Amino acid sequence: MESNGLISELAKLGLKQPGSVRYNLSRAEAIEEAVKNDEGVFSASGAFVVNTSPYTGRSPNDKYLVHNGDPDLWFASGTREIDVGAYRSLKARLLAHLEKRNLYVRDVIAGADPAQKARLRVINDLAWQNLAAANMFIQADEAVPFTDPDLTVIAATSFAGDPQADGLRSPAFVIMNFEEKTVLIGNTSYAGEIKKSVFTYMNYILPKRSVLSLHCSANKSVQGETALFFGLSGTGKTTLSSDPERALIGDDEHGWGEEGIFNFEGGCYAKTIRINPEFEPLVWSAINRFGCLIENVPLDAHRVPDFDSSEITENTRAAYPLYFIPNYEPSGVGGHPRHIFFLTADAFGVLPPLARLTTDQAMYYFLSGYTSKLAGTERGLGEKPEATFSTCFGAPFLPLKPAIYANLLAKKLEKHHTQVWLLNTGWSGGGFGVGKRIALPLTRAMISAVLKGDLNDTPTHLHPIFRVAIPNAVAGVPQNVLNPEQSWADQDAYKHEALALAAKFAENFTKYKASVPESVAASGPVQP
Repeated sequence: MESNGLISELAKLGLKQPGSVRYNLSRAEAIEEAVKNDEGVFSASGAFVVNTSPYTGRSPNDKYLVHNGDPDLWFASGTREIDVGAYRSLKARLLAHLEKRNLYVRDVIAGADPAQKARLRVINDLAWQNLAAANMFIQADEAVPFTDPDLTVIAATSFAGDPQADGLRSPAFVIMNFEEKTVLIGNTSYAGEIKKSVFTYMNYILPKRSVLSLHCSANKSVQGETALFFGLSGTGKTTLSSDPERALIGDDEHGWGEEGIFNFEGGCYAKTIRINPEFEPLVWSAINRFGCLIENVPLDAHRVPDFDSSEITENTRAAYPLYFIPNYEPSGVGGHPRHIFFLTADAFGVLPPLARLTTDQAMYYFLSGYTSKLAGTERGLGEKPEATFSTCFGAPFLPLKPAIYANLLAKKLEKHHTQVWLLNTGWSGGGFGVGKRIALPLTRAMISAVLKGDLNDTPTHLHPIFRVAIPNAVAGVPQNVLNPEQSWADQDAYKHEALALAAKFAENFTKYKASVPESVAASGPVQP
């Protein structure tokens, strides 16, 4: 459905002669369009399945920012500045490419707090990508197209940049222009690029209002007590926040404002590789129904998804609206968090599974954003796991200097007396290939003990190397799991690996030392 108002809005962008424009289609209508365009197929359970090859994940080295003169602007690793002239030339060619083409346009909201919401316009040349936007963002109340939206995302999967002429590193690109409030995406159909571009925008505008933007999941109890779960991909954010006994506020992106926590999104973009219906029944149900969008999961001869397969990619995904989770929180908001968990999947097997952090340590581990990548999950990795550090658990999406986010976090922790915990969902009894991954029921037991207040008065002891406070006992959790060195047969080998990881922490933190109080830098692990 088109309207004169929408056509006028598209003309402002430079889209003066589009083909048909389908606006704010329902999920069923968007899927019908995708079927008509031969963009994907149905699974046996009714989800719509697409293949985004060759781009089956974000393309971090193809991300660009147009410098707007802001002294706080930060170019994360892989992100480059693009000249405004090159941006305008590329934008003009992209828009010319879209002339006469069928487009799918959707107006949605980012930010469940009405005082902090951003009005988004997403323009796609693929119907299924527009479905992804419907699933991931919040439906707008307005019945008419936005006038001058806060951010416009133009995803032209059929348009390739010219690396030589445009100064790009490849034909794919994600370019953000905060001054124009525009994102250009080309030559990649991976839906995560749209999602994370919006997140990057929110990470830019909110801290300037003293609202902390966070890469985390959130849920709350029946009594309304909120908990946050930070973590990089594969650490368990989605799994651990999807708790049948707690209402899910959101699984990935939130803001922390004066009134409390609010979700940026209206849906989930869950990683599905090796999902287990026994341990993750809520997510399993959500991804096996009509209206869900599945990316890069192979189907067998009967159209049953093989969620254990990494044949196309390890980074298989499913986008679905939050209401597919039975116990979701419709308002998308919660109070100030009582507890925050920093998740890490430590494949070296040396970090404790649960530890209490001081405010200085919370800033240290927040800025560090540690987890480990496993051999075999990404091209180029060797035989051993690799330590990876992502600032504030979301470096590629942070357009402001890291200390801005860390200092905001410290202020809010102190003001609201929030307790932060380090939660290792990785290995015990040895590193990857030797030890075993900490069982999910044990991790859930530790989280439950924290949230129920069972550990409020439990004595703790300091880890000799990482100097974090480990509870002396957690009901149902063996001592050799709580204290990782006890689970290693070779104590000298444990100490060697722990000190090696501590040295990596220290090396990574050197880039933050000048921007944080000395006490924060001093709160890290002991050095050899």
